[in-house]
Amino acid sequence: MAWLRREWEGEVSHYSAAVSWDRGDAPFVDKRYSRAHVWNFDGGAVVRASSSPEAVPVPYSDPSGVDPEEAFVAALASCHMLWFLSIAAKNGFCVQAYRDNAVGTLAANSRGKLCMTAVDLRPHAVFTSAKVPSPEAVREMHEAAHQQCYLANSVTTRLTTTPTFAIA
Repeated sequence: MAWLRREWEGEVSHYSAAVSWDRGDAPFVDKRYSRAHVWNFDGGAVVRASSSPEAVPVPYSDPSGVDPEEAFVAALASCHMLWFLSIAAKNGFCVQAYRDNAVGTLAANSRGKLCMTAVDLRPHAVFTSAKVPSPEAVREMHEAAHQQCYLANSVTTRLTTTPTFAIA
């Protein structure tokens, strides 16, 4: 990833998302308003979002929308995956497929504030049989991915990775 480091050295990058919500004619001060909203990203992606139905009951939340807690877990899992794929390719291992059933835990922290206290990544990579990594090599690649992940380096949440792998 030398090209990436060289390109970013001394530079600052900015990322943006446009979040939009409209009340419509729903009541507001009685808290009976929809939490459904939209995320718009610079590449054109539009994502329906909402509060979690665990935090705000339906019909005021939209269970089909992505909630911020899910997005947080998905972002960490996605960042880890992208680094893992890059590291595997650099080491000459061909990844055929990659899946992660990541789980975040929302609980009270030491100050009694609700927060994402833990995110458990559960990545499963399937490698082609051309060049097969050892279990130790897979663990090392995941550790390197964790160390390089921008988002993992940005949060204080306990982040664990329990990888599995297979050969196609």
